[in-house]
Parts: sequence; structure tokens; C-alpha cells
Amino acid sequence: MELGIGIGWRPEIADAVEALPGIDWVEAVAENICAGHLPDSLVRLRERGVTVVPHGVSLGLGGAERPDAGRLADLAARAELLAAPLVTEHIAFVRAGGSRTASPGLEAGHLLPVPRTWDALDVLCENVRIAQDSLPVPLALENIAALISWPDEELTEGQFLAELVARTGVRLLIDVANLHTNHVNRDEDPAAALDELPVEAIAYVHVAGGVEKDGVWHDTHAHPVTGPVLDVLAELRSRVDPPGVLLERDDDFPPAGELAGELTTIRATLDRAAALGTGARAHAARPVPGAGSSAPGAEPVPRPRPASNPASPGSVRDRVAVAQTALLSALVAGAPTPHGFDRRRLGIQSRALAAKRAGVVAKVAPELPEILGADYRDAFLAYARNHPMSAGYRRDALDFVEGLLIAGQPADDAARRRLTHWWQDRAGARPPRRSTRLVRAAHAALIGR
Repeated sequence: MELGIGIGWRPEIADAVEALPGIDWVEAVAENICAGHLPDSLVRLRERGVTVVPHGVSLGLGGAERPDAGRLADLAARAELLAAPLVTEHIAFVRAGGSRTASPGLEAGHLLPVPRTWDALDVLCENVRIAQDSLPVPLALENIAALISWPDEELTEGQFLAELVARTGVRLLIDVANLHTNHVNRDEDPAAALDELPVEAIAYVHVAGGVEKDGVWHDTHAHPVTGPVLDVLAELRSRVDPPGVLLERDDDFPPAGELAGELTTIRATLDRAAALGTGARAHAARPVPGAGSSAPGAEPVPRPRPASNPASPGSVRDRVAVAQTALLSALVAGAPTPHGFDRRRLGIQSRALAAKRAGVVAKVAPELPEILGADYRDAFLAYARNHPMSAGYRRDALDFVEGLLIAGQPADDAARRRLTHWWQDRAGARPPRRSTRLVRAAHAALIGR
């Protein structure tokens, strides 16, 4: 399946995407598409023969729980609505806690890395097979960027991906910007990862921008694509001719001319790498991953856990659940840093998650920063320190406003009346009193025991 050169479709740049020359396909965030109704821009693109691929962000296939049937059904419906040739998701977990750990459910609001361990791989593979059985088209999974590393990992990223492909037959969506991010943040060599992973399983490639601050690379998707990321793209192209390459941009959208310029640079990078004649490094004849062999110069792919050391599926999921809950609790609920993690890096990730929450809530409820003005961000970050997200960003916005009103905030009477009206329009006739809030909190604590 050849896709060609594409760009991430977002409502904010819909007109620009339609007008860009040489666009073969687009990718749209699946959760942002309403069931049964496509945005007019996507309808027009499809009528022109432009392929649209739904890209999911909320399944959490790397999580300890089995994939939610409702989320899978929604993703399948988007694929059918778009007549998509495949769907994509991420190798990540996005929520933790709940009945398996007898603790409150928590949401990260972000893609978090799974540990590269045999336990985590067992759980991921089972979840992938469940997803594959529920989807009408092939599934491809994306490697993610990370600020933090799990302690005591048993496989490299390339080995982990190779084993995943060997066990499930899933395709790969390789994000070269994420490989660069992990190079800066986790000292992982992108070329080594490319040597170890099965490049013949690549469905397509992501290219995106980011920014480095104090020695940490932030995969923002809101900055231009950098030279080092293009270098990784060239490394990949020296090994394989990917079926598709896509430019991602999620925020701070530049003028259409700049997007077109980045696409031109991506094409030129691919052409130069192809012209260098390094196809001899391609892995077309590479043996099947997991079969005990590897590409020249690469470390052998480790074999699966020996059968003489069995572990029941329930206990494996429980171990993964405990580890992921401990990490997410430290990131969003102020719990102690789990053993073996870098406390400083966890602090950076925690602040990044809170900042992302503030930014997304400002997008889904743009009236709030308008009502609160310059106080919005500080007020939300203060709320986030003691209120982990548990039910999505819209519920997060309601809970944030509810807390302000119970505390008699904001101090300005006119702003407080506007906030009250906003809350009433979306949640009920009257903001709950402080006593109601305390009863709710006590009830939630009892359930969580």
C-alpha cells in the first residue's frame, strides 16, 4: 500500500491542507471526528481521491487493562466512515489505577512509555491481538517520545518492536522525531534502533518538530522540523523506502507557505538519501524478527521468555498495573517517586503534563481563559496539583470551575457570575455547596479503598 507524502489534517489548518500542492494523503485524529459526520474539508479531500487515515490517541494498548470495547468500536467506525486502508495507534499507556490495583482511576492526558520488559510485551501483544480482531482494517502502531526511562528494562526499543511484530504481525508507524527525542532524553541511538527493528513492517513514517530546553527535548509538534530529525529520516530512508511519510503539526500553526516549505524539505531529504545509493543497507532479505537472527552489525533479537518460566496472564497484568499506577500516581497525584526512576525527570514530566492539561482545557473550554484572564493558567495549575484527571478534559474543565466557585473564586463579582453561568449551562442548575463537595470526596475515597 503506497501512501506517498502527506500531512496531519487539523481543523485549524483545514483550508491550508486542501490548498497544499502534492498532498497524497492526510491523517486525522480519530477522536476528533464525530461518528456519522465528516468535516466538510475531509469530505472534499476524499472526493479528490485523497486517502484519510484515522490516528487514535486514547486506546492505551500498552496499559494493564484490556482495550475498552467502546473505544475499539469507535475507532472501527471511524475507519469505515473514512474508507481508510488502515488505522493507527500508539505503543503507550494513558491511564492506570482502578479495580486491578484497588485505587482510583487516573488519566495521564498524554502518551506515556511502557517499560521494555517481557511482562509489558506480553500484555501489549495480547491487547494488540484484541484490537486487531475488532478492527475492519490493518493496525499500525507508533513508537512514542519520552522524557523518562523505566528502570531495569530488558529489551532495547528496536528489540521490543521486532518482538511485537513477530508475535502479532502488526504494522509499524515509525516517528523519526520520537527516535530523536529518545536520543536526547534517554541517550538511545536512532541508528541502532533502526538496525534492530523490522523496517519491512513500516506502514508509514511521522516527521515532526520539537524544542530543546535545559538538555531535555520536548516533542511539541508546534515547532519547525529540525535538522537532526531530518537526519534520522535520512537514516531510515537509507534502509527502506517507506510507503508513506507524513508531516505532523498540532499547535502554533505557521502560514501555509511554511508548511509547504517543510514538505519540500522532507521530499528533498528522502530524495538525497535515495540518491546516495545506500540501498545495500536495506533489510529486504532480513530474516523474520524473533527467529534468532538479526541484521549485520545489530545485536541479536532476544528470544521470548522461556516456557520453563511461565507466568499466568492475570499475574502479568497485575504486575504491569501496579508499576504503571505507581508511576502515574507520582506524575499526577503527588505520590512518591517509584524506585529506580529519576526524580528530576519525573518532575519535568509532571509539570509538562499539568501544562498540557491547562492548554487542552483552554481549547475545549475557551471561555475559561477569557473569563479568568491572566489568572487562568496559575489557577488551573494550582487545581491540577491536587486533582488528577480521571474522566477526560471536558470533565476536567467542569471540575476546575466547580472548585473555583466553591472557594468563592474569582474575587471579581462579574467574573464569578460569568463563571457560574458557564458552569450552569453545562453541568446543572446550581453549583454544589461546600458540604456537597465534601460528601462527594468522602464517597470517592471509600470507593477507592
